[in-house]
Amino acid sequence: MREILGYSATHQARLIRQRDISSLQLVQAHLDRIAAVNPRIHAVVEVFAAQSLAAARAADEALARGAATGPLCGVPFSIKDSIELAGAVCTAGTLGRRHAPPSTEDATLVARLRHAGAIPVARTNLPDLLFAFESDNLLFGATSNPYDAARTSGGSSGGEAALIASCGSPLGLGSDAAGSVRLPAAFCGIAAIKPTSGRLPRTGHFPPPGGWIEALWQIGPMARHVEDLCTVMPLLIGGDGRDASVIDMPFQDPARIELCQLRIAFHTDNGYAPADTEVAAVVRAAARALAAEVAVMEEDRPACLPQAYGLEMKLLGADGGDGLREYLQTLGSTQVHPLLTAWLDKLEAYRTSVTGFAAYWAEWDAYRAAMGAFLRRFDVMLCPVYIHAALPHGASTGDANFHGFSHTMAYNVAGWPAAVVRCGASADGLPVGVQIVAAPWREDIALAVAARLEREFGGWKAPVTQT
Repeated sequence: MREILGYSATHQARLIRQRDISSLQLVQAHLDRIAAVNPRIHAVVEVFAAQSLAAARAADEALARGAATGPLCGVPFSIKDSIELAGAVCTAGTLGRRHAPPSTEDATLVARLRHAGAIPVARTNLPDLLFAFESDNLLFGATSNPYDAARTSGGSSGGEAALIASCGSPLGLGSDAAGSVRLPAAFCGIAAIKPTSGRLPRTGHFPPPGGWIEALWQIGPMARHVEDLCTVMPLLIGGDGRDASVIDMPFQDPARIELCQLRIAFHTDNGYAPADTEVAAVVRAAARALAAEVAVMEEDRPACLPQAYGLEMKLLGADGGDGLREYLQTLGSTQVHPLLTAWLDKLEAYRTSVTGFAAYWAEWDAYRAAMGAFLRRFDVMLCPVYIHAALPHGASTGDANFHGFSHTMAYNVAGWPAAVVRCGASADGLPVGVQIVAAPWREDIALAVAARLEREFGGWKAPVTQT
């Protein structure tokens, strides 16, 4: 069963359909795994043992009857503690939500995974109200990296990444406004994708979508294997009649992409925060691995890319963080985690007037136009997810480290899809991921390239401390 825990969710579902294992066995094995690894990594904040075992029994009974079942029938999944699950309290990691009433319904994407037969087993940790690149809060404490407990798993979907990397869950859901799906995936050596802005409904996320920053963020799937991202994305797409930002664009099959037709650019320095030598070497190795198989491989980047960090911070901080402070007060979060305080302090520098905000908006439009122009020459970009491997706990807010998050911010501001896959490791044995960026609505291209890199470099590797 230990070997099966490392399989993709897609393969686990196949084994259940073939009756090689039961859903009950698989779910129980994941619950046992959570119990074994969570004392070290602190990724899980709530386990749904009774509910998930009951659902597993029901899945096995349905299969025994020959009833129609979904493609993920009997397979467990986990959920970031900002995404609602019926009957559970969604805290978003902030004190004011500690005694919130249980959610009355599933978030849209949770409901869609359940409809596909998947079974929720756990909620996972995150930063205070999601605002940090480390998963630490005053309710549940810090999540540690499975490869080195002295380092962070990243944020804000750090609990998800740490649990999936540790085989406590085969796949899960995170959310990403500045890198919060991709950064933890890279720090923990798993695969993930931030879809195009407007691709997936965010109904049932807390905080909910809305306001001028809603175009910056998306919910995205996370898994150990790229195969599962390809399986899950078609199950998640489509409007729900509630999140008005969703555009019902068709999802194209990554298996149909011909690499030989792709024009790829790569860079290791975005003009604002260059990657360190280890990360740069991994990105360059990824580019070399693809060079003979694609139409074009060039070292290049959009000229506007150095603006990405400042623009993200301007859009988040036009009011100096006052709206966020008022929201926390409304929730009753009168005390917040120091990582969130550091974010608020950084936003103060971007406070502006109405006239200034209009200028920010014009800059955003120009940035997106310039990024779009780059797509006339290239179909894909390979680049760092972050400038280093996983950081020590508490190190994310220093200016030099914080500026490194510009590599993920760039594609929140652009609204483009971006996938992550592990392509190497640091000298200390920490995973190093590569970011694969494609044009809007072309998640299929990003995933096809990610799958090819996964085959070349092996993708996820089990943490030595937990094998």
